[in-house]
Amino acid sequence: MWDDREALEPLALADHSRVLDVGCGTGELTRVLREESAGRVVGLDADRELLSHATDGEYVQGDATRLPFHEGSFDLVACQALLINLPDPSAAVGEFTRVSSDLVAAIEPDNADVTVASTVPAEERLEREAREAYVDGVGTDVALGDRVRDAFVEAGLRDVRTRRYVHEKRTAPPYADVALTSAARKASGAGLADHREELVAATSKRAYDDLRGRWREMGRAVVDAMRAGEYERVERVPFDVTVGRVD
Repeated sequence: MWDDREALEPLALADHSRVLDVGCGTGELTRVLREESAGRVVGLDADRELLSHATDGEYVQGDATRLPFHEGSFDLVACQALLINLPDPSAAVGEFTRVSSDLVAAIEPDNADVTVASTVPAEERLEREAREAYVDGVGTDVALGDRVRDAFVEAGLRDVRTRRYVHEKRTAPPYADVALTSAARKASGAGLADHREELVAATSKRAYDDLRGRWREMGRAVVDAMRAGEYERVERVPFDVTVGRVD
């Protein structure tokens, strides 16, 4: 999603020389921050397995709510799609504020506002049905979006600003391998099964089984349309970039 880096402008990366990427996963954003900033960039994640796939840089295993760094160790602390996965986002923002001497930034999606347009009509309807159930059943605020600013203000950050962007993911012929794999997972129901627990929690086992049956049927229609070279899909994911300064 960082082919267009306009969304990173509020982070003023060229002005910061000590950057921490919290919840870095396999380091996709960390590498972008390293390319755009003027100095040291450290990636941190709690998952050792994810970090094993992160290369070309400095990475540390650690908890976002108990960062293993002294106060003011960095002049920019950032995260991407981390707060939506935490039971207490404010605890993490408080830690970001503690270890930053200047700027704190969060790039968080609003999963409740994702839209899908598809040449297979059932896909739009079923994606919306599944998304609404997932948001209700997941247990964390995956639609946090611009409400990150509330956590920033609560942490005592000043000059808090939020800007919304929309990331567009387009599928059209010729189909990339990732699109073919995604279609196959739809047809098998595997993609939906990844979130079975959340979907059952929001509905019921019977409702989930019914949804999965309809989902697999839709997936087979997607595969058929791809074989004919007639399938197109556009997914739009809104995300908000929130920045605040340490007082």
